[in-house]
Amino acid sequence: MKRNLNLASLVLALTLFLTISGCGVKEKEAKTSTTVKINTQEWMTENLNVSIFRNGDSIPEAKTDAEWEKAGKEGKPAWCNYANDTVNGNKFGKLYNWYAVSDSRGLAPAGWHVPTDAEWKELIDFLGGAEAAGTKMKSSEGWFRNGSGTNESGFSGLPGDSRSINGAFSSPTIGGTIGCWWSSSETYTTYAWTRYMSYNVGYVYRDYYNKELGFSVRCLKDN
Repeated sequence: MKRNLNLASLVLALTLFLTISGCGVKEKEAKTSTTVKINTQEWMTENLNVSIFRNGDSIPEAKTDAEWEKAGKEGKPAWCNYANDTVNGNKFGKLYNWYAVSDSRGLAPAGWHVPTDAEWKELIDFLGGAEAAGTKMKSSEGWFRNGSGTNESGFSGLPGDSRSINGAFSSPTIGGTIGCWWSSSETYTTYAWTRYMSYNVGYVYRDYYNKELGFSVRCLKDN
């Protein structure tokens, strides 16, 4: 009996140690990907794929169309895997609405942030402007119909596709057609700036979209 109690105490002590030292799921999910230095900026080379905020709180997953639409209408954070497939999440990262991006608990891991509109512009200007940058930023594989780029920049832009306000995915039977990334900069009350690339062009578009949409997130290292 005493031996069993000692064993139980040891297990409890080990569990507490791992929790206090930050091991386990939360640390694993906050782990940063590989990075690339482009001019003076350091970018992650993968789209964000976390389901917790920086402070450890869970980000609600919205699988059904109704769940996704409800979160957006109420201005609450949400994430999903494209087409609700974890394979897509592992390959292309998760999709987030802008309310997850702007949440004060922090979507990006410590030491990183979601880039502003101005920081996206700095990157694209350095790569030759919107007309030239897309091909240099696209990953060299994974885009629909041979629409991949050269990845000359090392940015490795992935086609994470998107999710609409009502929960519909952009092209769930195809995938790999577009990459759209949030900035942290809003415009008007319900819109925020993004950068967008498509499989059939080498251009990087700047546009603003409704905050309820689901787009990829790429993180930039803090100065």
